[in-house]
Amino acid sequence: MCTTMKKFFVFVCLLSLSLTGVNAQWKPAGERIKTQWGEQLNPQNVLPEYPRPIMERPDWKNLNGLWEYAIVDKGSNLPKSFQGEILVPFAVESSLSGVGKLMGKDKELVYKRQFEVPAAWKGKQVLLHFGAVDWKAEVWVNDIKVGSHTGGYAPFYFDITAALQKSNTLTVRVWDPTSDGYQPRGKQTNNASGIWYTPVTGIWQTVWLEPVGKVHIADLRTTPDIDGHQLKVKAVVCGATPADLVEVSVYDGNQKVAGGKSINGEEINVEMPENAKLWSPDSPFLYTMKVSLKRDGKVMDAVDSYTAMRKYSIKREQDGIVRMELNNKPLFQYGPLDQGWWPDGLYTAPTDEALRYDVQKTKDFGFNMIRKHVKVEPARWYMHCDQLGIIVWQDMPSGDKSPEWVNRRYFDGRERVRSAESEANYRKEWKEIIDFLYSYPCIGTWVPFNESWGQFKTEEIVEWTKSYDPSRLVNPASGGNHYQCGDILDLHNYPAPEMYLYDAARATVLGEYGGIGLVIKDHIWEPDRNWGYVKLNSSKEATDEYVKYAEMLYDYIAKGFSAGVYTQTTDVETEINGIMTYDRKVIKLEENRIRAINQKICKSLDK
Repeated sequence: MCTTMKKFFVFVCLLSLSLTGVNAQWKPAGERIKTQWGEQLNPQNVLPEYPRPIMERPDWKNLNGLWEYAIVDKGSNLPKSFQGEILVPFAVESSLSGVGKLMGKDKELVYKRQFEVPAAWKGKQVLLHFGAVDWKAEVWVNDIKVGSHTGGYAPFYFDITAALQKSNTLTVRVWDPTSDGYQPRGKQTNNASGIWYTPVTGIWQTVWLEPVGKVHIADLRTTPDIDGHQLKVKAVVCGATPADLVEVSVYDGNQKVAGGKSINGEEINVEMPENAKLWSPDSPFLYTMKVSLKRDGKVMDAVDSYTAMRKYSIKREQDGIVRMELNNKPLFQYGPLDQGWWPDGLYTAPTDEALRYDVQKTKDFGFNMIRKHVKVEPARWYMHCDQLGIIVWQDMPSGDKSPEWVNRRYFDGRERVRSAESEANYRKEWKEIIDFLYSYPCIGTWVPFNESWGQFKTEEIVEWTKSYDPSRLVNPASGGNHYQCGDILDLHNYPAPEMYLYDAARATVLGEYGGIGLVIKDHIWEPDRNWGYVKLNSSKEATDEYVKYAEMLYDYIAKGFSAGVYTQTTDVETEINGIMTYDRKVIKLEENRIRAINQKICKSLDK
């Protein structure tokens, strides 16, 4: 080989290493079980799907992938050097982050990466979006602080236009005290065991850039009214003048079926056809919606969205029982307690296919509802529920400490006395979560509190929630310290169903029961610390127990139960009471049998 060829060969090899070496160094941390999606994850193409399906623009840039990271002492200066690479958007404690390290209240996590803005975006405002960061985030672009945010479950963004250069450095600093703080944290704890799981610190949803005009649509809030044959659309606009026109068009496939316009930022009442198609678990029909912002006849901005015509309510039936209704018809809502945890990604599903899988299997099992338990999912999870036809009960992630739980006592529940800071933070984060999820049709019930976990000022919080969103039901405290407010009385009982309280003015539901445990060898988180409310030895035994409990629930429907929640969709860490294993590789119960009884329950109120 000639000298010139040798030099060229060496150059090509070095170039190849420079392009691929970073990814070649990444590998999942630890040796615990993983999902098939985690095992096949490509670090060069992490969660590439558009992250905000309820309001979509064609132009955007995904910043997921390998970033630099450093773990530093809380309050110290930003580091000059970094300790390695982390795969965003997986929490630092997770396997798929490639780090797998615990943090704690005395440490902070610092991220850093380079990015460039496409030349085609010249003259545009550039927004930097974070799907979710747990818990306190401070953000710099080119050493200019562009903003900060507290809250682990709702998206946020900053306009970074003024800080941009040709080549840019993004730095993010995160602090999360987990169970040492008052903030909403769900099932996270610094000492994982039993029903409490590994902490989640830092970026755990997609980070992305978006170009917009100085005048643009910032948010959409859609409210269906099937009784009035209307769809109410409120567009929040940045940089608008009173004369700017917002125009909404609603489509059934390619056919426009309705539309409306407004100026001065007024809510638009779109007159829908009297025979509008209604959304339900049996027929999850979605209308396409296009929203444009015009000034003097010129389109300043346009977004694609979708919506559905549906109504959630309660009503006293002829037998005197208060029932939950969908579209003015009684419907027994039945589904699993869904924790939304992953053995390899913790809070973050490895792929969008994995995210959809849990919803699809819930549908396959014959359920019509999911209780999303003390966690909020990425926007695409709710899109999957919208598309597949699953009603969602959305919990507020719990936080702060808990008073004594008085599950079987009525109207004298004790409450947590929170600090002013803790209370203000709860209200802020709860509002952000409702705002984030408001336009997703699948959301049927808000659940401000689970049991007594951080429960405070129940009547006041429920009244605010109900007034802020009258279009949904409010379940004051699922299994919690009970007050006579909201739309629902929610009981918990393990393992078998039991109706030990009843409310003649609200819907009475069984918000948790079951917990049938079954260990599947080679598909468990830990070999020696597994537990369930009931532990059985075979799929048949576990299925027999499930069917026995389900038949008991069915018998309680005539006596007053209007909904039920079975614990749970999957195993989670040392909890082995899932219908599926934690790695989603084994369906532990006999699927045909549970589908049959589940469908019987879901159809029990059909007339």
